Amino acid sequence: MFLACGLPVQAHAQRGIMGPDAQACEQGAGPAFLVQVRGFKKSAGDLRVQIYGSDPQSFLAKGKWLRRIDLPVSNVPFMPVCVSLPAPGAYAVAVRHDVDGNGKSGWNDGGGFSRNPSLSLFHLKPAFAKVVVSVGTEVKKIPIVLNYRRGLSIRPIEE
Repeated sequence: MFLACGLPVQAHAQRGIMGPDAQACEQGAGPAFLVQVRGFKKSAGDLRVQIYGSDPQSFLAKGKWLRRIDLPVSNVPFMPVCVSLPAPGAYAVAVRHDVDGNGKSGWNDGGGFSRNPSLSLFHLKPAFAKVVVSVGTEVKKIPIVLNYRRGLSIRPIEE
């Protein structure tokens, strides 16, 4: 498995922090997000973490992400992924669990956003204002609980 930028995927062994930027989070070399993804439906497929900048018009627009990291889902219920940021500022985080690993969004796939907004079949994409997070020069923890389609609703597996 390779990242969008062509670098091999790696997990930082010391604390389990994953991704090519793991050392930045280990050393506190911000600005960076430590995206703490939990609530996986299965220990299979791929996890994609995408960072969007402060422009609400670019949020979730195709190809408008600032940084993207793809990782295979490990055999754990929790994946801490470090993402270095270009500068202090306002960012949004979107994650997707591609359960079958086919690279396409499907009904069985899960997703989530920074600040964990409520989602529904009619509102799969939250407003930028509900997900934007400010970061200074620190490593900021961003907990994200994955949501999956369950009947006619979109919610975490744990509910």
